[in-house]
This record gives sequence, structure tokens and C-alpha cells, in this order.
Amino acid sequence: MSQVSDDRLDPGLLRLIGVTLLGGIMGILDSTMVTVAADTLADEFDTSLSAISWATTGYLLALTVTIPITSWAVGRFGVRKLWLFGLVLFLVGSLASALAWNVGSLVAFRVVQGVGAGVVDPLVLVILARAAGPSRAGRVMGMMGVVLSLGPVLGPVLGGVMLESMGWRSMFYINLPIGIVAVLLALRVIPAGQPVARGSGPRLDVVGALLMAPGFAAVLLALTQAGEHARFATPSVLIPLVLGVVLLVGYVIHALRIRRTEPLIDIRLFSSRSFAASVTVQGLVGLATFAVLFALPLYYQVLHGHGARAAGLLVAPLGLGSALAMPLAGRLSDRLGARNLVRGGAAVAALASVGLTRIGADSGEVWSALAAFAVGLGLGGVGAPTMGSLYRTLPPEKVPQGSSVVYNLNQLGGALGVACVALILAAIGSGAAGGGGTGFDGFQGAYWFVFAVTLVILAAAPLLPGRPEAPTAASADAPADASSSDGSAMARK
Repeated sequence: MSQVSDDRLDPGLLRLIGVTLLGGIMGILDSTMVTVAADTLADEFDTSLSAISWATTGYLLALTVTIPITSWAVGRFGVRKLWLFGLVLFLVGSLASALAWNVGSLVAFRVVQGVGAGVVDPLVLVILARAAGPSRAGRVMGMMGVVLSLGPVLGPVLGGVMLESMGWRSMFYINLPIGIVAVLLALRVIPAGQPVARGSGPRLDVVGALLMAPGFAAVLLALTQAGEHARFATPSVLIPLVLGVVLLVGYVIHALRIRRTEPLIDIRLFSSRSFAASVTVQGLVGLATFAVLFALPLYYQVLHGHGARAAGLLVAPLGLGSALAMPLAGRLSDRLGARNLVRGGAAVAALASVGLTRIGADSGEVWSALAAFAVGLGLGGVGAPTMGSLYRTLPPEKVPQGSSVVYNLNQLGGALGVACVALILAAIGSGAAGGGGTGFDGFQGAYWFVFAVTLVILAAAPLLPGRPEAPTAASADAPADASSSDGSAMARK
């Protein structure tokens, strides 16, 4: 009976999940909401769309630079202090962005927002993984996956509604009441943990930070530019791409040689087959998800003539399918492991992707919506078990580093998915690229690309862990203790 009670999602854990996701949802929504306001902001500040795009790019770059530092700061300052700091910083950036008076101030304040999100977003994974423990990791990650799935889909829809009804500043003001409630609830629900003595905890790997953080940011910038221009062979893509790769290779060499301090990300984690497979599959899920999220609205606008809001609503089945699949797949993974569930999810997503390739301009929207729903079901069936397997096998003291890797690879995977689809549409579908054709061939190519990604996931599935071992009562209690220590485990080497 003790094992049953240990495995139960008790009220305290459910409260912690709710409060954590309330704080995390702001960044997830905000990163996509603002994209729909580009035209309005360009008119408001009398500037170009390329200048306004830096309000989104600057946010993403600041987030990417901050995430690796957050993995170190957990052990230095503790989860609770860091969580509250990130929330408050995000709120300050939101208020300042709402009061922006020109494009320069908007970009600067969005960078502040991005730093706050770079603290909060990976901490969502850290807090929930530590609180869940190995025996409940799949279920908790499945619940978190509902928010992660719906955020990118609902963000543009919610942003469009608010933009038309209340103006662009409302997209930033909306964070204030949500954030204030999240801070007040966090003070009550997030465990304070053991105090971290001044000067204790791991020293910051300064050289590693100077290599990895800008390295990830440069690669993300290159992929973002490739997606915007639908070209790789341009200096705005190649220069940051080469710079980013050089910096990341330099970090790998540095991390393998470092002795005096702990590296921001321990490269030796990748020697574990389970870890390497899990983070790779999770990155591929991000790649496939954002590829479909980019292609589908264009399909509805170019081939069916729908407006931006209608196209956004028609993409919602993708997120709905993923949101329905993740909790169920996560729960099953706690008993069955990730391997077979990921196989099944990848197979469903692959078949649905083939279905999308058969849909043309004369097909009814219901068929494309059903196919998108099935893609979401399949990818959701991959995502939650993969995340559960990652945190089920990761040592507790490495959870912050693992979360940093997962989040950065998901960001890069999403940017790569958008860039690849943009290149395919530009090369094959003249209609999608602004020419005079129908663009149908281009969309077919994009969906075949998604199909290829799902095949890679299917091929990687055997590398994931199988059925987990039944936990003892003592081992089930251990993760709860680790979560309440609030990061002090990382300080004790």
C-alpha cells in the first residue's frame, strides 16, 4: 500500500504543478503572441517590419543566453529565490514593454522580458521534475505538456483577439495580473528549502558561459534569419551560424578539460544513451511541431484565402491533439516506459503527415484539421514519455543541467523546423513564396519533411528506456526530499 500512496498525485503536488504552470505560461504565450502584432507595431512606431522583428528576436536571444546561466544559479541561490526573481523581472519587462515609446525601447524591454523568461521557463521543468520523482515523472510531464502544447497555438490567436479589441499594449498588460497572482501563490506553495550560505554552491564557469550562451544565441539567430529570408546562403545566416558552431565546439572542448569548477552543462551526460536519445527526440518533436505550425497557417491563407485569425483558429486542432495525448501518454509511461509509446506516437504522426500531403486546395478544411489533430496526437504521444524517461534516469543533482539542454534543443529544433519549411516553400512552392503558382507542391514538400522527421524519431525510439523498475517506498520518497532541498543538492558535491 505504501507504494500506491507514494505514486499518487497528492493535493500538495497538484497545487505545486498549478502554481508552477501559472508562472510558466506567461513566457510561453508571450513568445508567440507578439508575432501577430508586427504590422501594427511597424505602423505605430513608423518603422520597418525588419526593425520590429527584433522585438521577437531580441526576446528569443535573451532567453537563450540566460537559460545556461540559470542551470548554475539554481545551486547558487536556490529554486524559490530564483523563481521569484525571474517572475518579477518578467513582470517589469512586461510593464515596460507596454509603456514603450519607440522601437528601440520596445526591443530593449523585450530583452528584459526574455531574461526573465530564461530564468522561469527551465525552472518549470526543474521544479516539477524534482517534486514528481522517478515514479511520477511521466504523469507530471504530461500535465506540463498540455500547457507547452497549447501555448504556441493559442498565443497567436489570443494575441490577434487582444490586438483587435484592446490594442497592442494589452498584450503586455495582460501579464501583470497573471504574474502578480503567480508571485503571491509561489510565496505560499513553492518550498523555501534549505538556506544557501553566502559564498557556497558551485562557482560560475565564466569561460563556459562566454562560449555556450552566445553560441546557442548565434545559432538561434542564424536559424531565425534563415526562416525569415527563406535562404541559408546569405551573410546574415552564415556568419552567426559559423560563429555559433565555433563557440559551441569551443565549449565542448572546454567542458571536457575543466577541473576547478563544474561546467554549466556536463558534456559527459551525453555518454548516457538514455539521456542522449531523450534530448534528441525532444528536439525533433520541437522541430516537427513548429514545422507544422509554420506551414499550416500559410496553407489556409494561400490555398484557401483565409485571414490570419481564421488560419490561427484552424491550426488549433494540432495543439488540442497534443494536449489530449500528453497526460495519457505520460501516465502510461510511468508503467510501460517510453520506448513503445514513442514508437506508437511517431507512427501516428508519420501517417497523419502523409495524410496532409494528400490534401490540396479543393479539400475541405475538416480533412486538414483532422490530419493536424492526428499529428498532434502522435507528437504528444512522443513528447510526454520522452520527458518522463529523461527525468526518470537523470541524477537529481543534474536536473537543472538536463532542463537547460532540453529547453535549448527544443528552441533550436523549433527554429530549424521553421527555417527548413520556409526554404522548402521558397524552393518548391512559388505561391507560398509570393509568386503566381498555387504553392501546393511546396506544402506537399513541407509535410513530407515532417514525415521524414517522424521517421527519425521512430528510428531513435529503441534507444529510449523501456519499462521502468518498480520503485520502493524509500526511493519514491527520495525525490520529494530532493525537491524540498530547493537546489541545495547541487551545492553539495
